[in-house]
Amino acid sequence: MKSGKKSLVGVAAVGALLLAGCATPTSTAESSAEGQEPAASAAASESAAPAESAEPADEGYVSTTGTTDQLLPDITSLCGDKPMVVALADGFGGNSWRKITRAEFEDEAAKCPNITQVLYTDAQADPQKAISDFNGLVAQGANVIITFADSAEALLPAVKAATEAGVQVVPYVAGPGGTPGEDYTAFVAEDVKAYGRALADWTIKQMGGEGNLVMLGGTAGNGYSQAVFDGVLEAVNENPGVTLLNKDDGFAVTNWEPGETQKVVAGLITKYGQIDGIVSDYGGGSVGGIRAFQAADKPIPPWSANDSNEFACLWYDNKDANPDYQIATISSRTWISRVALRRAVAAYQGIDDPEPMILSLPLSEDSTEQDAAAPVCNADLPPDAILSSQLSAEQLTALFQ
Repeated sequence: MKSGKKSLVGVAAVGALLLAGCATPTSTAESSAEGQEPAASAAASESAAPAESAEPADEGYVSTTGTTDQLLPDITSLCGDKPMVVALADGFGGNSWRKITRAEFEDEAAKCPNITQVLYTDAQADPQKAISDFNGLVAQGANVIITFADSAEALLPAVKAATEAGVQVVPYVAGPGGTPGEDYTAFVAEDVKAYGRALADWTIKQMGGEGNLVMLGGTAGNGYSQAVFDGVLEAVNENPGVTLLNKDDGFAVTNWEPGETQKVVAGLITKYGQIDGIVSDYGGGSVGGIRAFQAADKPIPPWSANDSNEFACLWYDNKDANPDYQIATISSRTWISRVALRRAVAAYQGIDDPEPMILSLPLSEDSTEQDAAAPVCNADLPPDAILSSQLSAEQLTALFQ
């Protein structure tokens, strides 16, 4: 590991616990598709993009430097004693973020001795399969279902039916529409628009308040990237010296995949020539965009995204040759599946969970500030590892073997 690169230990994001259970769940049922190209979240609903940040609860946060200020509730205080079957209904499970998020869910579930079975389904970005999977989990006796609702409103009838049958359903990040607290138990997410605004503010600052900016998103039409774009646009509108090159076209569609991102960014470089800043909603995909600048023999501009091991490592590898190249990240919050599970388990057990449901996340890494957390590259971990995860280094290594 190069000098100046921090280890996994001590890097935490708002909402992350400093806990990592290693027990194995009783059983796992799955229908995942390994090796697929990431394509998920094609239709995240507007409920995945809260317009306002929730105020932090009195309990529930760890500082971004890794010093414990206030721990989130340990799930063991929420487990209760009723036996339960828990499930993750994933709209798509084929990329690194989804794999880590699933592993975090299973790791958290392992801490409740009264969880008798842990189920998992992967709808492979197929709305009909998502509905079938959801109904199947209910038929298998799931008491708790958390879900990344890639199919958005198409999944809502199945969610409502499960709720009416007594299942505690908690979507996270991408919601199915409807009304939390009525059509399903709760909805857990970060303030996506604020996330986009924070990244854009930082990037525009590094640009000196002028120049050409690009925002990279995921799949065409997905609500999550649109909410990030809205936050970016809000910042751009307050900085008349900045031109958002894809303002009229919307976020650049990359499918959250490094190879596709490289092609898209290469096209943007060819089309516009000068790009002075990048905001991306996926650090893992951004590595492809960085390679596009390298291939075009263009200086790499300031770049903000969510955290990824390889995204940070590329900065260390290229910063000396690119003096304007700086990076900032916000947690990739793979741990949010833990928050969703805790919320659903507590509801099933009739126990209060004091955690906030809408999280406002600060910058977690900033290469420009000496008193901020430096970008974290761990050369001993796989490139796809996400270091703001609550998984241990050993767990992350095993996950990508």
